Amino acid sequence: MASVDDQLAALATMSPAQLRSEWQRLTGGPLPRISPSMLRLALAWETQAKAYGGLSRSTQQKLDQQKRGREWNGRAHVVLVGEDEVIRWDGREWRSLSEVARAITGTRWSGPAFFGLKKRLAA
Repeated sequence: MASVDDQLAALATMSPAQLRSEWQRLTGGPLPRISPSMLRLALAWETQAKAYGGLSRSTQQKLDQQKRGREWNGRAHVVLVGEDEVIRWDGREWRSLSEVARAITGTRWSGPAFFGLKKRLAA
């Protein structure tokens, strides 16, 4: 097996088709919709994480989301959705993100929209 340095160097010369193939081989996951240059960076990260240990991309994204939380009136609010799919905020369990958003703001909100989970549509 090639060294990590050799694997990283090989990414620079791969065609877009080869990069896509390498992504499937390395991650087994769906191909992200990104440019070949960004795919090279993602592959470099995945290669190093596998070789040296590290968090998976999905774990890193979950941690980033928890770190950001949602600030309202100067207070950061972090809502946790456990593997049991129970929504927890402020020491209580909630039926929906919309209920939590309503409790935080005092007005009716779409929970996914309030917490930034809905993708914005292009105008």
